[in-house]
Amino acid sequence: MTSPTLTRPELTAADRCDRCGAAAQVRAILSSGGELLFCGHHAREYESKLKEIAAEIQRG
Repeated sequence: MTSPTLTRPELTAADRCDRCGAAAQVRAILSSGGELLFCGHHAREYESKLKEIAAEIQRG
């Protein structure tokens, strides 16, 4: 028996940056289980902080 794994869906055009509302290109999955979505610009701007707090960073 295998245990099911939860996967997050790929980013689509409907996914928006949590900072400015532009199309999301990066998903930062937080260790607490939440997630933040960022456009390319804001992902680059916050990259160092995201690496400190995110359990995983997915580029889509």
